[in-house]
Amino acid sequence: MTIITSLLFACASVPVMPPDSEQMLPPDVEAISLLGKPLSSPPLAADVQKKREEELAQAQRDYDASPNNADAIIWLGRRTAYLGRYREAIDIFTEGIRKHPDDARMYRHRGHRYITVRRFRDAVKDLEFATLLIRGKPDEVEPDGQPNARNIPLGSLQSNIFYHLGLAYYLLGDDEHALTAYRQCLDRAKNPDRLVSTSHWTYMTLRRLGRIKEADKVLEPISIDLDVIENISYHKLLLMYGGEIAPEELIKQDANTTDGATILYGIANWYFYNGQSDRAQALWQKVLDGQQWAAFGYIAAEADVARPSPGPALRDHTSP
Repeated sequence: MTIITSLLFACASVPVMPPDSEQMLPPDVEAISLLGKPLSSPPLAADVQKKREEELAQAQRDYDASPNNADAIIWLGRRTAYLGRYREAIDIFTEGIRKHPDDARMYRHRGHRYITVRRFRDAVKDLEFATLLIRGKPDEVEPDGQPNARNIPLGSLQSNIFYHLGLAYYLLGDDEHALTAYRQCLDRAKNPDRLVSTSHWTYMTLRRLGRIKEADKVLEPISIDLDVIENISYHKLLLMYGGEIAPEELIKQDANTTDGATILYGIANWYFYNGQSDRAQALWQKVLDGQQWAAFGYIAAEADVARPSPGPALRDHTSP
């Protein structure tokens, strides 16, 4: 009996792509925001555009030479998404799932891009299924598509699955399930970058749940001298949550950068948790006035503003 056959008994069926209502979108529109705004591929600097097009061309050649190779499919999908062609990337990963239904990586990457195009429930289905496929297996390093300054891969397959699953639940407002996923991710955080990125979302989820003491405990391993390579914005926010940096020191951010959207979203939530709703609303709107609609901070701001009562639905208790 194959792995996938065994899992079908537990999970009913492999997630398949639902009827694609997005086919009604114009070719240059990747998604419709939660606020009804058409979203087109974010602009890239000319040199970045050129480099990514060259990388995609190589990925296409590799795929053409071996169209059933799982790595070739994954890299074709990833390189396509790096150019802002998210719907096309989803189609590529869907093909990968048809060819390799036991490969958790396909669901991990398609789940990520479902988040990008605001299909959060589809993301949850893929990422939950991926958690079944990795159950009982050792974790593995996930190569970076855009290497950092030290060329050190920082993510792993399992941590990325749980990280994106937590985010999908968070965006749906399902904080209990988000917290469960983030705690699984924290268990797999093997470097400072994964520690700070996951701690940030875990802290915010606990604050949404009103579990302030637990949220404060998340901050205990965070120190100013952590050797963070990529996720500096998350590190700064955690230091702010712990009182080591004032919000006013971080607030002068450009919402048209990924780091800016990330930091502004974190500060907005900080204000909201602490009873300054007007300031929070202004910062959420500043994020949405920017162009970084594929950034997680932007998507989260959009989800908060789109709720009937803007902002996170905070609980009124302070302990579990």
